[in-house]
Parts: sequence; structure tokens; C-alpha cells
Amino acid sequence: MGDSTIIKVDGDASPTGALGQRYLASGTSVSMRLWQEQPPSEPDPEVARDYETVGYVVSGRAELHSEGQTVVLTAGDSWVVPRGAVHTYRILEPFTAVEATHPPAQVHGRDEPAAG
Repeated sequence: MGDSTIIKVDGDASPTGALGQRYLASGTSVSMRLWQEQPPSEPDPEVARDYETVGYVVSGRAELHSEGQTVVLTAGDSWVVPRGAVHTYRILEPFTAVEATHPPAQVHGRDEPAAG
């Protein structure tokens, strides 16, 4: 029999990362995080992360800039940022999204703010 452990994370008690993300449930190979009501902002410097990201927009609007492409994300859209792709986001209006990362972003310093 395989691992039968169920993990539940209370949304009100989930930890917050240095970039404002709330860490949700995390398994051994995938994790979830919530970006809730992120305010409009100019893009941060581009980064390449050591994980793949898939996301879903709950509300708001943002631009995803990656590898010379710009994609506008609105409520109901989903997206993928491949592992190692250089990218950044520009928040156009208060933005809420759920992302899943593989491997988990918060492990081994993968989700640390980019060095400036």
C-alpha cells in the first residue's frame, strides 16, 4: 500500500512567503500557493526559477512576460511557465491567482526572492 497520508492546510493559518504568496497544500512533488489581491505594480526584474508553474486566475488582470512573449491574464485564464523560463509579471488590477509548482517552490530555496 502506498502513502495514505492526507494533508490539510487551514487557509487562515497558511504561511506567507517573502514575495507575498500564501503557501497552501504541498506534497512531495507538487505544491500550491495563493497570490491574493496583489496590488497593481510594475514588473519585478525577470527571473528564471528551478520549477514549472501552472496557474489559474481567480480575479483581476496581469501581464506575463516570458522569453519575448507577453500574455494578458484575466479571470478564468490558466497558464504555464516552464522550468527555467525567464519571466516576470506586471499586475494591472488587483490580482488573485492560484499556482501549482513542480517541484515544490518553497523547498531548497527555489522560491527565494531574486538577488538584486
